[in-house]
Amino acid sequence: MSKFQCPQYLALSIFGDKWTLLIIRDMLIEGKRYFREFLQSEEKIASNILASRLKFLEKEGIIHKKKDPDHKQKIIYLLTPKGIDLLPILLENARWSLKYMPVAKEEAKKAKAFLSISSEKMKSVLRELSDIHH
Repeated sequence: MSKFQCPQYLALSIFGDKWTLLIIRDMLIEGKRYFREFLQSEEKIASNILASRLKFLEKEGIIHKKKDPDHKQKIIYLLTPKGIDLLPILLENARWSLKYMPVAKEEAKKAKAFLSISSEKMKSVLRELSDIHH
């Protein structure tokens, strides 16, 4: 099998760098939608890297952008259904990190709370995300 047909290779070619998943995390979990909000994340992504990743995510159909109806000069970044479907990957990354990595207490508390929700509640969260991002 060619590495280009391997599911892991294909997935990692889209979200295999830390910045891409952190942007998606910020959108899914933190509710960020504006360029400036992403820049204010604790990890301190550089503006040129952020711009590059947002453009790439849009090209890949993970996000879309639109003009803010309240501020015509601002752009809102929103997830597509393809982007929202990355939530389980983020949750599994969190589960793995909680098990094997020295996660900060406050971050661990947030992750555990999210990981402990029922499957019915998760369905509700996914519907809510779809409503927000359309």
